[in-house]
Amino acid sequence: MRSMNCLCSFCTLPYTKRQIFFWVMFATTFGTRKLQGVRNSWHSGCWTLKFLVYAVSIVTPFIIPNIFIQLYGEIARMGAGIFLILQLISMLHLISWCNKRWMPYAGSNQCGLFGLFLSTVSFIASFAGILVLYILYVPNSSCMFNIFTIIWTAVLVKIMMAVSLHSKVNEGLLSSGIMGSYIVFLCWSALHSEPRTGKCYTEMKIGKDGNWATIISFIIAICSIVSATFSTGINNRSFQFRSDKIQLEEDAPYSYEIFHIVFAVGAMYFAMLFISWELNHPITRKWSIDVGWASTWVKIMNEWLAFCIYVWRLISPALARKQPANDEESASTT
Repeated sequence: MRSMNCLCSFCTLPYTKRQIFFWVMFATTFGTRKLQGVRNSWHSGCWTLKFLVYAVSIVTPFIIPNIFIQLYGEIARMGAGIFLILQLISMLHLISWCNKRWMPYAGSNQCGLFGLFLSTVSFIASFAGILVLYILYVPNSSCMFNIFTIIWTAVLVKIMMAVSLHSKVNEGLLSSGIMGSYIVFLCWSALHSEPRTGKCYTEMKIGKDGNWATIISFIIAICSIVSATFSTGINNRSFQFRSDKIQLEEDAPYSYEIFHIVFAVGAMYFAMLFISWELNHPITRKWSIDVGWASTWVKIMNEWLAFCIYVWRLISPALARKQPANDEESASTT
């Protein structure tokens, strides 16, 4: 067991050094708000010095005792969960932007044909995806876990559609359609992370050798995570509590500390993928990452959390409008 723990710790070392580097960058750029500052030059330049810092971060994990690596593994697991939440917030911000841009407001002359087209495509993709999931991951009627997960995902999509069309919410179909597609994607990702054993797993092969399909899917997954990490780090307006702040020309275009934090927790997320969210995970097979029941449940909980946050985002304005009305009625009666 000790050798296995050491091996899993060694698997996370390449991402531990990246985490150390980004945490150093976070500490040295914290509070940078102006483009003319020295720390702005450090953020966007000084590559020789950065290379030296990165070299030190490479050596550091090898001289730290294994007990600290194990402790940092627990911290990395929490950081990976934070990255999923940040990615979800960024996704909701993108959905809100799409809804405001392509869906017309009440009384406006804006044409909403493109928004209606995207809504239709999103819902068709959502329910078609659910059908495909049922075909791929329910080979027999005894796969109760997969059946429940897929059916419950369909129920969540219908609930989001009903809430968004409610007269007191009136959000339209575009945001719920995009969110429904995202929910279905999370469901597929959870089912795809199930262990490659058992009667409910059906392996799809392309040609005579399925390794190429696995390698291609591996590369696509890595690229998508890198893209999500970079976009979340740059687009940090969704994490700001105040939206009325005026952006000046000499101000930094984005928050540097949030950028480096997102990349640090993104590196933690990468590390958790390679050990399938289990610090004592056995050696995975060739080109296999993020496979196991721990990974499956992490993605299922992420799906349910995404649903809860999205529905709360829809109903919270209606509840906020209802509260002043109740206060006025109680004041008039007294």
